Amino acid sequence: MVATRYVVDAAGPASLGFLRYLVGLLCLAPALLLAPWKHIAGRDLLPVALLGVGQFGLLIVLLNYSLLHIPAGRASLLFATFPLMTMLLSALLGREEMTRRKVAGSLLTFLGVAIALGGVALAPDPPEGSSWLGTLAALGAALCGAVCSVCYRPYVARYSSLHVTAFAMLAAVLMLGVLAACEGFFASMPRFSLEEGAAIVFIGVSSGVGFFLWVYALGHAPPTLVTMFLSLGPVTAALGGTLLLGEEMPLAALLGLAAVLGGLWLALRPLK
Repeated sequence: MVATRYVVDAAGPASLGFLRYLVGLLCLAPALLLAPWKHIAGRDLLPVALLGVGQFGLLIVLLNYSLLHIPAGRASLLFATFPLMTMLLSALLGREEMTRRKVAGSLLTFLGVAIALGGVALAPDPPEGSSWLGTLAALGAALCGAVCSVCYRPYVARYSSLHVTAFAMLAAVLMLGVLAACEGFFASMPRFSLEEGAAIVFIGVSSGVGFFLWVYALGHAPPTLVTMFLSLGPVTAALGGTLLLGEEMPLAALLGLAAVLGGLWLALRPLK
């Protein structure tokens, strides 16, 4: 989230998404070449492609767009509604039962994110930003991710996490390439500073590896439980500043981490 906010002004929302998943797809290429090939049936090509466009394309464009209008902390907090939306959608579609433990765990993890972000989520909007547009975009990204998370599992079970991730990401790269062209990305060679280029590579590599693990998890666990682990992101980011940059240990981050871990424990503990 922080790396994206750093470079989104230089690349544009769609262009950054295109570069992000192009790098991510290249990271998956060696594993695809070494793994036994599994052909995706023709009837499943369009659904998997649409999931890729939604998960890796539309979600990222909306999230990148939100970062043009609201601070990264507030976007993170709004995006943290992802597990709650996933739980409600999964229950409505009959994919999983909405138990009291899951509800309480989801609410507790969201509370942990809110505590960890603290005043960061209340930072002033960027210059010329539109708060309501940024808010709607961040919530739209969370809803898009919730829909895709609920729908991935049958395809992962039928084929493999690697092949489903790669094909979905390829579909997203093609779609984002069209949007990037509309932003003028291919009109001239992009010019990024060394720091901006490094941020784009970092975002791309983490996306390729991270989303493969994400899709793998969705194929082996209920979507609500998988998405709840997203709540660890903002909390560990806050703690990372202490461990990697020598910043002061924020009390809010520790309290937030405790709440997130408590929510995960509550949702994951077995029924007696």
